[in-house]
Amino acid sequence: MRGWIAFWDSRHTIYVNARHRELHYRRIAQDLLAYVPRDGDVLDYGCGEALSAELIAPPASHLILCEAAPNIHAVLSRRYAGLSSRIEVRRPDEVESLRGASFDLIIMHSVAQYMSAKELDALLTLFHRLLRSGGRLLLGDVIPPHISALTDALALLRFAASNRFLGAAVFGLLRTLASPYWRLRSRLGLTRYSEAAVMAKLAAAGFSTRRITNIGHNPARMSFLASPSNR
Repeated sequence: MRGWIAFWDSRHTIYVNARHRELHYRRIAQDLLAYVPRDGDVLDYGCGEALSAELIAPPASHLILCEAAPNIHAVLSRRYAGLSSRIEVRRPDEVESLRGASFDLIIMHSVAQYMSAKELDALLTLFHRLLRSGGRLLLGDVIPPHISALTDALALLRFAASNRFLGAAVFGLLRTLASPYWRLRSRLGLTRYSEAAVMAKLAAAGFSTRRITNIGHNPARMSFLASPSNR
C-alpha cells in the first residue's frame, strides 16, 4: 500500500479540476450522512482530503479523520486545528492504539482496492475491536472483478455531465493515460473482490453484513454495511 500512499500524497491530477475534486468529496459526504449516528463517535479511516467533513461532523458527537499520507495529514491537521471541537485528525498508528469499543460508526471508503487482502483482514480485525455494541462498519467503493477502467471512466463522464464539467473530464481522462497514476495502476494493480468474497472476509472477522447502494458516483462499485455479530 505504500506506493499508493506516496501517490496520493503527491501533486497528482486524478481530479480533472477543482470542481471535480469538490463535488467528489461532497457527493461522498452527502451519501454517508444517511448512516451517521446522531451524537455518535465516527471514524473515517483513509479519509483522504476530506473536503466535506463539516457535513458529516454536525450530527455526530465526534469525528476522527485518519490519514496515512503525511502531507495530507498535515493539511487536515492545519485545517481543523481549533476550527471544530467535533473533528480530530489522527494517524493510523494512533487509531490502532485506541481502546476498544470507541466508535459507533467506522467508514472506510475507496481504500480496500489499494491494499492487499492480508492488509484488509488486519484492518477488519481492528475495526471489530474498535466498534461498540450496535456499532456499524461502512466499507465503500469496493471494486468487483469484472469492473474495467472503461466502466470507471464512463461513470466519471456521467457524473461530469450532470455537474457541468464534462469537457474537463474528457481532457482529464486523456491526460490520465500518460500520468503516474496509470503507470502505478498498471504496475501495482487494484485489489478486487466479488460480493461473496467481501461477505466471507467480513464474516471471518466477526461481522454480519448486507450490501447497500454504493457510496459515491460509481454505481458499478460496491458498498457494505456490517455489524459485529457476536455482541
